[in-house]
Amino acid sequence: MARPGNLKQHIKQVLGGSAREAVIEQILSHRPRRVINALIARFYDADPVIRWRGIAAAGAVVARLADADRESARVIMRRLMWMLNDESGGIGWGAPEAMGEIMAASPALAAEYAKILCSYVHPEQNYLEHPGLQCGLLWGLGRLAQAEPGRVKNAAAGIAAFLESADPYHRGFAAWALGNAGEPGNLQDLRRLTADRAEIEIFDHWHMQAVSVGELARQAVSKISPENKED
Repeated sequence: MARPGNLKQHIKQVLGGSAREAVIEQILSHRPRRVINALIARFYDADPVIRWRGIAAAGAVVARLADADRESARVIMRRLMWMLNDESGGIGWGAPEAMGEIMAASPALAAEYAKILCSYVHPEQNYLEHPGLQCGLLWGLGRLAQAEPGRVKNAAAGIAAFLESADPYHRGFAAWALGNAGEPGNLQDLRRLTADRAEIEIFDHWHMQAVSVGELARQAVSKISPENKED
């Protein structure tokens, strides 16, 4: 049996694989409560590809665990929530992204924890003030919205506030999240953003993709604009 340190290095090597299905299958072959620690360690990796793939793999692991042992999956969700708590002593890198990824893969956990993830975007609730965590939160909400858009509807106003941010990642991830949620209330703001040429990188389908904020806004408008909907 590999020691914890060796497992962390092994998982990092595995995450370097370009074939998503093969990588996830290999990671799922490990005991979930052991491998999740190695994956969370990758949330802090200097390589953004490894970091994001660690988040994606964590989603698959915890979703599988939720089917077999719901309480153990809840323990991991509470751990991610603790990472975002000021009392944890850390910053919580990757935690909101992982929560969104896990819930996108597990409807059962989404039913329990989506409101908590949404609460982090509301100033009057559990608002995350760190700009970096806000980026992760917007992506996590957008990822959850890809699978269950209804779970993110009550966060739409909080997400939309980031469309005016000076940070292009805030603007881009907010546009992406609103498009996935299918919320029509922010179409005017999204249309204004379609001319935004700032370029960011977004993790999608196992790879990092360079895209302009304007393109993400155009995609969002295309998804939710009434003229593009069927009667």
